[in-house]
Amino acid sequence: MKSLTDYLTFHVPRRRGFINITPQVESLVKRSAVREGLCLVNAMHITSSVFINDAEPGLLNDFDQWLEQLAPHEPVSRYRHNRTGEDNGDAHLKRTVMGREVVIAITGGKLDFGPWEQIFYGEFDGQRPKRVLVKIIGA
Repeated sequence: MKSLTDYLTFHVPRRRGFINITPQVESLVKRSAVREGLCLVNAMHITSSVFINDAEPGLLNDFDQWLEQLAPHEPVSRYRHNRTGEDNGDAHLKRTVMGREVVIAITGGKLDFGPWEQIFYGEFDGQRPKRVLVKIIGA
């Protein structure tokens, strides 16, 4: 059994944003030399997300607008969490909706995606560095 563990770091300068991280993950799969296995990609912060969807800019904009309608940042007083001195109660809710992690099969040494699928990092309380774990296991 082979394995590889690595960490990607992202610093989104705005409060919210989406980054297509598929190329970085594909590079790690290649480096791992795993031909058949699994790849876990996990946001390691409770206000960020990893998810799979279409790499279409309009869709990413739709996600941003929909999430902001679902859990608007302002007014920050609406969230009990913010009584702790934070202002990111909305970011925790957005992360819960978009998910913490994804697992992708590795077949023939490559990520085994469906049509149009790509891996995204979603940031909901940016303006500081955050990590994503990539764990690859297999033969």
